[in-house]
Amino acid sequence: MARHRPPSFSMLREMHVHNRKKLQNAMAEKLKSIGQRLAGVVLLQGGEERYRDCTDHLELFRQESFFAYLFGVREPGFYAAIDIATGQSILFVPRLDPDYAVWLGEIHPPSFFKEKYGVDAAYYVDEMVSVLRKFDASLYLLHGLNTDSNRYCKPATFQGTEGFEQDTKVLHPVLSECRVIKSELELELLRYVNEVSSAAHVKVMRSAQPGLKEYQLESTFQHYCYMEGGCRECSYTCICATGENRQEVLSFSLNTFLVFLYSAVLHYGHAAAPNDQIASDGAMALLDMGAEYHFYGSDITCSFPVNGKFTEKQRLIYTGVLEAQKAVISKMKPGISWVAMHKLAETKILEALKTAGCLKGNVEDMMENRLGAVFMPHGLGHFLGLDTHDPGGYPQGMSRINERGLASLRTVRTLEAGMLITVEPGCYFIDAVLDPALEDPVLSRFLNREAIDKFRGFGGVRLEDDVIVTSDGCENLTNCPREISDVEDVMAGGPWPRT
Repeated sequence: MARHRPPSFSMLREMHVHNRKKLQNAMAEKLKSIGQRLAGVVLLQGGEERYRDCTDHLELFRQESFFAYLFGVREPGFYAAIDIATGQSILFVPRLDPDYAVWLGEIHPPSFFKEKYGVDAAYYVDEMVSVLRKFDASLYLLHGLNTDSNRYCKPATFQGTEGFEQDTKVLHPVLSECRVIKSELELELLRYVNEVSSAAHVKVMRSAQPGLKEYQLESTFQHYCYMEGGCRECSYTCICATGENRQEVLSFSLNTFLVFLYSAVLHYGHAAAPNDQIASDGAMALLDMGAEYHFYGSDITCSFPVNGKFTEKQRLIYTGVLEAQKAVISKMKPGISWVAMHKLAETKILEALKTAGCLKGNVEDMMENRLGAVFMPHGLGHFLGLDTHDPGGYPQGMSRINERGLASLRTVRTLEAGMLITVEPGCYFIDAVLDPALEDPVLSRFLNREAIDKFRGFGGVRLEDDVIVTSDGCENLTNCPREISDVEDVMAGGPWPRT
């Protein structure tokens, strides 16, 4: 029996019913605000299965996230509609070849999926045009820019689409905003996946020791999440970097304002660099891993010494990052600027580096000259939910700040109750960033070259928790040991969580 108790399927179905009602209300409000009549059908196309190149090998299917948010459908090839006026929800089911029953299992009629997913009606996909014509209204299709990936959602396409009036501008910003604010039902699911992921990180800490391969740490995490939590997939490719790899994968140009740290980090852990180095004695591990359950994911990063004991240098940097994370979480509540939280984290890290002798001068002057971006080039955090980087960070009318470090923020919004956002400050010693800074006439006056040189090859530290903004503060969904004494005790076999 699984150690963790996942949410029931009936609760998950209720969550998707709630999500559809939320979208219906939001669309009605939007149409009213722009002077359009309360009519029309939201039409979404689900994901399709993919074969590996020219083979007959089907890759494991994962539903498109917007479709999953509204309907929770696990199978490929579906379409779905929501009548904005009435809220009626309809699934359109692919008509399967009879051979499906021989090789892949029972073929179910539309009525089966109507009951399974709690919709009002279900038909075959080849009946969609005739069904939609009964509504005699516009189709609102999903098309818009994902400001994290800079890629566009593709609107639904089907044979006969030319016979309908279509709108591709209204739906995307409305639906993206729906996903920004999490319901209590969503939070129940997100608490579960964080519970499993946190426990899996603790399992990895306890198993870590010099001489292990990085992929052994990764596999320990994945096994726990699946075996004990029923999480078949991770929400992104696991990053299990130790020692020098942590510096290699964090290399940037200092003059590159728009820095996507996760994209750079994911250069380590992919097929060409598959978490396969040996974790050496004295090295720090930076493990960024999160489980996914029923489409919703977690995103947690732990940093710790492979041998279970912090050196003095490791203590200095780790403490600075931890103090930054704690300071931010203590200040989070509705009405707080996320840009201000990023700057608070930078300030705490610069103060720690000054204490360590790496910096000199006034911290306020350092902040004014954006020195913090030299040591933390990435943004403080991002929205989280069905995607590791959930949409809505930059709604219409909001743009990035064109300053070093701040341009990499995945959102510059003011916090609101119901937002789930990661808090992930980091401090890194990256030659490709440090060397230009040491030659810069403005930045170099803050840098103690001799002290910084002692940290060459250190790599970096990042701590990442998943935090929900509440009505009067915040709730940290992540439960991993963070204090140095707790990390060392847990790695020595001590209990966690504390009783």
